[in-house]
Amino acid sequence: MSNTKTSTYEGFTAEERAAMKEHAQEVKKEARRKSRADKAAEAEQDVLAKIAEMPDSDRITAECVHAIVKAAAPMLAPKLWYGMPAYALDGTVVCFFQSAEKFKARYATLGFNDQANLDEGTMWATSFALTDVTAEVEERISALVRQAVS
Repeated sequence: MSNTKTSTYEGFTAEERAAMKEHAQEVKKEARRKSRADKAAEAEQDVLAKIAEMPDSDRITAECVHAIVKAAAPMLAPKLWYGMPAYALDGTVVCFFQSAEKFKARYATLGFNDQANLDEGTMWATSFALTDVTAEVEERISALVRQAVS
């Protein structure tokens, strides 16, 4: 499909550049940590601190997602990924929470990377808009996370 409209590439947005800088800092910080236990405990503290910094609407949703992911897939290790709470299996991010504020979006997002086992035919969703975490949404997130690591 071709785009007939001519546009000029203006580079990364300020939010994208900030996320890349955060990721570089996360990688450096992780490399400086000593033992595997220290890394895991400190990484989770980093995630909880990042969640605590979020505006109330995002923070409440992120806290719920964090609890759901930890309960549904305890083998996933919390870590920061481009400044977002993420959950990794053997160091590879499987899923992540992106606050609405991060990229000035109208809703928060629960996203899954290609490591997630969500394959469904020839096309499937890899990210989901979150505006509230109801009991139904909690069940759906839990099922998606369990499927992602199955």
